[in-house]
Amino acid sequence: MKRQPTPDQLLLDQQLCFALYAASRSVTGLYRPLLEPLGLTYPQYLVMLVLWEQDGLTVRELGQRLQLDSGTLTPLLKRLQAAGLVTRQRRKQDEREVDIRLTDAGLALRDQASGIPECLAQCMQLPLDQMQSLRDELKRLTQLIQHSPNED
Repeated sequence: MKRQPTPDQLLLDQQLCFALYAASRSVTGLYRPLLEPLGLTYPQYLVMLVLWEQDGLTVRELGQRLQLDSGTLTPLLKRLQAAGLVTRQRRKQDEREVDIRLTDAGLALRDQASGIPECLAQCMQLPLDQMQSLRDELKRLTQLIQHSPNED
């Protein structure tokens, strides 16, 4: 027999999804003033983080790292290219694949962005170990959901 939810279970403040949504919006909002001087949006910053870690990825590889589809990623990459931060070039051996590489300006932006994680930690007023623990818990949650038999 299926259990009926109690009224408390349907309160907005009882929902994990809302807590995650609100936290995500709040954290993303903290990045805005830090990224504005660099001319980056938050999603563009995520792309740059991946490329600073490993330059020369394909759109597909970049999408896998960021958990984004190419329809979402391509406009971001076009704007980064227009800003002179990346190049996009079809592979000669397989023209369906597009290589994304940092330009000198894109690489130089890494130095300008290097203080962002520390600034963010100060804005959040969380000790480093607590931030790392929270990050690890969220990664575990994501993995559990992605490997759940109920996922579509």
